[in-house]
Amino acid sequence: MEILSPSQYPEYEAFVASHPAGGITQSTLWHKVKGGWGHEVVVSRNADGQIVGGVSVLIRRFPIIGTSMLYSPRGPVCDYHDPEVLADLKSGIDVLAKRYRAHVWKMDPDISIQDTAFADITKKMGFRRFLGGDGFETIQARFNYRLYFQGRGEEEILAGFTQMTRRNIRKAQKAGVEIIVAGKEGLDDFARLMRITGERDGFATRPKAYFERMLDALGQHCRLYLAMYQGKAIAGAITTNYAGKTCYVYGASDNEHRDVMPNQLMQWEMIRWALQTGCTVYDFQGVSGNLSEDNPLYGLYRFKKGFGGTLDELAGEFDYVYRPFCYWLADRAVDFVEWLRKIKRRFR
Repeated sequence: MEILSPSQYPEYEAFVASHPAGGITQSTLWHKVKGGWGHEVVVSRNADGQIVGGVSVLIRRFPIIGTSMLYSPRGPVCDYHDPEVLADLKSGIDVLAKRYRAHVWKMDPDISIQDTAFADITKKMGFRRFLGGDGFETIQARFNYRLYFQGRGEEEILAGFTQMTRRNIRKAQKAGVEIIVAGKEGLDDFARLMRITGERDGFATRPKAYFERMLDALGQHCRLYLAMYQGKAIAGAITTNYAGKTCYVYGASDNEHRDVMPNQLMQWEMIRWALQTGCTVYDFQGVSGNLSEDNPLYGLYRFKKGFGGTLDELAGEFDYVYRPFCYWLADRAVDFVEWLRKIKRRFR
């Protein structure tokens, strides 16, 4: 086990970028997006000194409680069925837990709920597992809709879309919708579209500064797309591309001109970027696990389903608790803050 210094991060970055379990949130670039969080990297090496497992750890302080939460989004990066490597990484987390007075280490690896072997290993190690419900109760969405390319090209991928989705893509093209890759100069438009979307759909949105940090920190691994119509941005998306995976992270649209179907065309252009860069999967990210048509979130699933992908249910969150009372107290504090946010949104 080794806790890396920043000068060693390129070695870790090369490992994560080439590993099947690698992803943008385990990159050393990601912590730069999360303003106010600390950061450390732990690795496990084999007898030859090569990295065989690694985990990027975000550190969030709880000043009132006097402790910290250690969080590894979609981590660790390793063979999830190797208990020795997992234990080695955990020993490094133990060191960090003492250093930062942590009450918990939380991880949520990109692993199927059907992988009972991993669940058994973590249970023996003392982790608590949280599945949540069928919505968005976990930090990272537990139900993700994904399009696996499986060696297919653009024409084959397009043929796998539903007839309605293909028709809407053609409709946007015929209407003159243009999809552009914008730089930071497009963030005013995107922030405006996010505010409109949040007000329409009833959720809190991030400020422009957050998206600016994303573009700055992730560089070539991140793109801002805008759908232009009659000289105006009517939809936008922020997408990441890293470790063979392209992920649709944020999306927004105007209340006007929705009839020209900009979102379907924009998704297609982002899927084309994934194909052109050699990715193996396009991740539409979260949907509800409740697939009833009566579910208010069903429309989100129906939209993504039109692209002919697969619904993946992941294993959930795994918590290793160091300070049980502080762990309980921190959870109550988070719940209280979320309750206050709901109250504020209700009275806006």
